[in-house]
Amino acid sequence: MSHTSIGLFCLGLTLVGYYTSKALYRRQRKIWFAPIIIAPVIIVTVVVNLNISVSDYFSYTHWLAALLAPATIAFAVPIYRERQLIKQYPLTLSLGVLTGLMLGVGSSWLLTLVTNMPTQLSHSLMVRTVSTPFAMEATGAFGGIPELTAMLVLLTGIMGMLICEPLFKMARIRSSVAKGVALGASAHGAGAAKASEIGRQEGVIASLTMIFTGIAMVLSAPLFAVIIK
Repeated sequence: MSHTSIGLFCLGLTLVGYYTSKALYRRQRKIWFAPIIIAPVIIVTVVVNLNISVSDYFSYTHWLAALLAPATIAFAVPIYRERQLIKQYPLTLSLGVLTGLMLGVGSSWLLTLVTNMPTQLSHSLMVRTVSTPFAMEATGAFGGIPELTAMLVLLTGIMGMLICEPLFKMARIRSSVAKGVALGASAHGAGAAKASEIGRQEGVIASLTMIFTGIAMVLSAPLFAVIIK
């Protein structure tokens, strides 16, 4: 197969893998069938078994990653639409963003201190708790690799989806606002999706918290980088 054919095949594989997993999740509402888990497994399995190189895979699929830029701008829509909710819970949202930001960077930094991980991995880890568009922008301040950061963001979101409900039960957290803030600040898009399954208000709060935490990370990343270094 030519380079172009392989690239187009990978683009089709990515789209089919995503929409297939999404359709499966609509029928089987199990966490293991979530697109964020199933789609990467399908795609990686096929790519590895066919010995497709990273450069060939990204030759056309990079256009999907380019859509992160307009997706970031589109975050302005829910902020405007839910402005009344922002006015209703300004302190809760602000504290949630601040706490999520500090704990996200702080826990990542502590993890690099207690483990002997490679430098590039440790730098890419710092912004793992915010949504991919913001994380890929902010990781440059720490010297991280955007592609590696995106993978760490994905893993963080999956972990947040898996452990959130048991943690809520253990901590006896019943407030919809608290659940939404916690998921949005710690598990970004995956957390917001999980919050939407729990309830509408949880989903809206999680989305707003995710957006504000991402913006705060981009703005504060250079300062955090100076402090950590």
